[in-house]
Amino acid sequence: MPALLLIAHGSRDPRHAATVAALVQEVRARRPGLDIATAYLDHCAPRIPQVVGRLDDAVAVPLLLNRAYHAKHDVPAALRAAGAALPVADVLGPSPLLLAALDRRLAEAGVDVRSAAVRARTGVVLAAAGSSDPAADAATRAVAAAWRRTRGWAAVEVAYASAAGPRVPDALAALRAAGAARTTVAPYLLAPGLLPDRIAEAAAGADVVADVLGPAPELATLLLERYDAARTTARAHRPALTA
Repeated sequence: MPALLLIAHGSRDPRHAATVAALVQEVRARRPGLDIATAYLDHCAPRIPQVVGRLDDAVAVPLLLNRAYHAKHDVPAALRAAGAALPVADVLGPSPLLLAALDRRLAEAGVDVRSAAVRARTGVVLAAAGSSDPAADAATRAVAAAWRRTRGWAAVEVAYASAAGPRVPDALAALRAAGAARTTVAPYLLAPGLLPDRIAEAAAGADVVADVLGPAPELATLLLERYDAARTTARAHRPALTA
């Protein structure tokens, strides 16, 4: 069975690598015996060239929510530079499992997500990192729309910590204008760091601020789903051996 090479973005904030390590532990608990290696695009060690050389066979799984610049350019370029012709799994989003992880974090922050009445009075800011890629922006907005449609929130507004707006205070104001009796902020981010801290600071006016997705069980399940799909696709496209 090929190893799972988890490729994370990396951060100077030590909480980032600690969160990735905790997520790897969640994955290992679900797939004992699977060889899992972690590499980072930036800031953290080990980097991709340091890892791929010791892997005989692997599937690369990007720890990324959207198919933006890192997924389209940085990951393939880093693998090419390392001389690694590995199958690369799809990014994590969109997926119902991400919505379930968002629900989990809101519930942990004190929102009764099981109550339809509570959800109907609650507006949510889906606070993402932000991207200059219009497709990534559209994907985040599609997640927000699906979350509202499937859960019955009063409203779900998108905000960004970087790139173009809207910012969290703008989104909170939009929720109140839409009639939300209670406002919450749900970071659509994988690990702690500069941008999540920026979102938390900007969310001071919200009633509830959830934690980042982190090592949620749903993310561990989703990583394995992406790994299995990429492994199956790679096997189907492998040239048949001839006598």
